Amino acid sequence: MTISADIENGAPATSAPPFDEGMAELYQTLLVPILFAPYATEMAIAADQSKPGSVLELAAGTGALTRALRATLDPPTEIVATDLSQAMIDIGAPTVTMSRTHWMHADAQNLPFAPEMFDLVICQFGAMFFPDKVKAYSEAERVLRSKGRFLFSTWDSLSVNDFASCVDECLAGLFPSDPPDFLRRLPYSYFDPGAIKAQMSSAGFKAVTCDRLELTSVAASAQDVAAAFCQGTLLRGEIEWRAPERMSEIVDEVAECVEARHGTRPSGGMSALVVAGRVS
Repeated sequence: MTISADIENGAPATSAPPFDEGMAELYQTLLVPILFAPYATEMAIAADQSKPGSVLELAAGTGALTRALRATLDPPTEIVATDLSQAMIDIGAPTVTMSRTHWMHADAQNLPFAPEMFDLVICQFGAMFFPDKVKAYSEAERVLRSKGRFLFSTWDSLSVNDFASCVDECLAGLFPSDPPDFLRRLPYSYFDPGAIKAQMSSAGFKAVTCDRLELTSVAASAQDVAAAFCQGTLLRGEIEWRAPERMSEIVDEVAECVEARHGTRPSGGMSALVVAGRVS
């Protein structure tokens, strides 16, 4: 049975994170070029090393990595891009409409695929959000064919990611008694190589590697950086809960902090871990 046929018969996920269309649009317009596109290029090159015939992407978001995979992998390669957020899929799917590319609403912890369907499972900056990481990794192992690979990236610590740490510090100054902690609590919280390797091994992966990859991020303006983080991520909800009428003012203040530290055309360092493992 082909992957396409199995996708048509797959059961949808039952829940989704609180991303609405407006947030997903800002994520795609601002956050993707600032943070995710540079890493997508590197991840696609890594994915191509094993020349997979079929790829499952987890937590695809609005398709930064999907587009890089489609541009890098051999044209016959079949790609299935999945995400838990339908709003993200609705923004991302129209940007990758080439044949042999499929989009699905799916939960990485409960994949709607039969065993041994894919040569590669890949995920860019999604693993941090999996509530049960070993379960998600076990699902990746289950759907991989013999000798298949699981490849994913996760952000390094907040302190070595310049834009994110600047935004976090500025918000802490604006809300000293109750600072928003989304960035340090979720996206920049999963960077211990020992723990990551142990969880991958528990899920059945062999020859697990965890390598640091440092890149540079360049933004068109400090305002773009501030809006990307404050309005294009789930940080938005934490800010709105604390100051529901002040979002525009807060974005402007964060932009001032970013410009003061990184310039009118901001440039900052990024650091991530790239994790790889294979099945027997």
